[in-house]
Amino acid sequence: METSSLNVVIVPTPGMGHLIPLFELAKRLVHNHNFSITFIVPSDGSPMKSQKKLLQSLSQNKISSIFLPPVSFDDLPPDAKIEARITLSLTRSLGVFRDSFKKLCESTRVVALVVDVFGTEAFDVGAEFGVPPYIFIATTGMSLSFMLEFPKLDAMYSCEFRDLPEPVHLPGCVPVRGIDLCDVVQDRKNEVYRWSLRICNQYRLAAGILVNSSMNIEPGVFKALMEVKPGLPPIYPVGPLTQTRESSSGDDRSGCLEWLDNQPKGSVLFVSFGSGGTLSGDQIKELAFGLEMSGQRFLWVVRPPNDKVNAAYFEANGADEDLSGFLPNGFLDRTRDMGLVVLNWAPQIEVIAHESTGGFLTHCGWNSTLEAIVNGVPLIAWPLYAEQKMNTVLLADDLNVAVRVRIGQNGLVGRDDIARYVKGLMEGEEGRLLRSKMRNLKGGASRVLSQEGSSTKSLAQVAEIWKNHKK
Repeated sequence: METSSLNVVIVPTPGMGHLIPLFELAKRLVHNHNFSITFIVPSDGSPMKSQKKLLQSLSQNKISSIFLPPVSFDDLPPDAKIEARITLSLTRSLGVFRDSFKKLCESTRVVALVVDVFGTEAFDVGAEFGVPPYIFIATTGMSLSFMLEFPKLDAMYSCEFRDLPEPVHLPGCVPVRGIDLCDVVQDRKNEVYRWSLRICNQYRLAAGILVNSSMNIEPGVFKALMEVKPGLPPIYPVGPLTQTRESSSGDDRSGCLEWLDNQPKGSVLFVSFGSGGTLSGDQIKELAFGLEMSGQRFLWVVRPPNDKVNAAYFEANGADEDLSGFLPNGFLDRTRDMGLVVLNWAPQIEVIAHESTGGFLTHCGWNSTLEAIVNGVPLIAWPLYAEQKMNTVLLADDLNVAVRVRIGQNGLVGRDDIARYVKGLMEGEEGRLLRSKMRNLKGGASRVLSQEGSSTKSLAQVAEIWKNHKK
C-alpha cells in the first residue's frame, strides 16, 4: 500500500503548548515520510480559536482535524487544577472519540495512535481497532524519566515530595529537589495526583514513546532511558520540534519587529511568560521596576495581573486593557527610549530569532525553551507551573544556559534581584558564559535535525515501524 494512504491519528489534550510540537511532528511525518495525519481534538470548553487557526493554517489535504464537542466541567470546584480539566476533556469525550476513530479506521488505514502526556485513556480505543498507541512527550527527557519513576517514588515515600529532606535522583539526571518536581505530584490528597499516578502506570502499555528533546540536549538521561529495560517501551528522541516562522502567524501588529530593527545587535532582553503564564499585580510592579533599574533594553509581553500563575492557559487573554492601569505610574514614559511593552501577544518566533534579541526572561515552558536553544539565546529562568521548575533545573544546573530567579520570603522576585539578573545576563561575565554554552547547544540542535542526525534517524525508525504495521 502507498505510504500516503497510511493514516496517523494524533490526539492533543487542551493547551497550545501541547498542540504546537504535535503539529510540527505532523508536518515532518507528512513531508519526510508521506503519511496522512488526522488530529482528533478534545474541547476544553473555550472557543479554541488558536488551536483551530493553527490546524487550519496548512492548505494541504494530508493534515486534517476533527474537533470533538465540548464537555461540561460544571461539577469541578473553582480551584480545580488545570490538569483536571485537561484530563477530563479527553476522558469525558471517549464515546465520541471512539466514534470518530472507528469511522477513520473504516475509511483509511490507521497505523498509529499518538497521544500526548495526558492522553493514555485513549489507549483502549486504539487497542479495540488494532492500532498501536504511542505517547509524545512535549517536554524533556528528564520529565519523562520522572514520569516513569513516579509509581516507584510514590510507593517509596509517604510524605509530600516538597518535604523530602534529600533531592530525588532520576536516572541520567542532575539531582532534583522535591519541591521542583511537577506541580501535579505536589499534593497527595488531590485527585490530580491519583490521576497522574494512573497515567504514568499506563505509560508502560505504549508501543513507543517519542520525546521532543535530543541526544545533544540531554545525553545522560537518554542514555539511561534507552537502555533495554523489561516492561518499558522503546524511547525515541525526535526533537527539537519547534515552530518555524512559516508556521507562526507572521504578522507584526504589535510593532515588535519594527522596533527591534532599530535596536543594536544582541542588546534586547525579551520578557514573556508564554501562552498561559500570569503574574500578580505586585509582581508585575516589581518586574517593571527591576527592568527599569537594570538600564538594559527590553521587550516585554505583559498580561493583566492575576494571582493565579496559569490564568491564561485556556485562552483567557480577554479584552485589551490600558497598560497604565497596572504598571507603575510613569513607567512607560520613563522607559520609552529603552523598552517596548505590548499587551498579551507578540510574534515570539520572530522576536527570539531577531538579531537584536540577546536574552530571554522566560517561564521555561519547553516550547519557548527550545525556540531559545535553536536560536542560541541565553535565559533568565522564572518557572511558574506544570513541569517548568524541572525544566529550570535542567537549564540552570545541568546545561548551564540559564540563571534562575529566587523568590523572596514575601513570595515575590524583588526588583533589586531582577535588575541584577538582567544586567548580569545582558552585559556581565555570567551572561557571556551562558551565551557561549547556548551557542554550543544551538549547533548541536542543528546537527541532530540534519539528514544524518540522531533525531532525524529516530523519527525515521518510528516511521518505518508504522509503515510495516499489520493489524
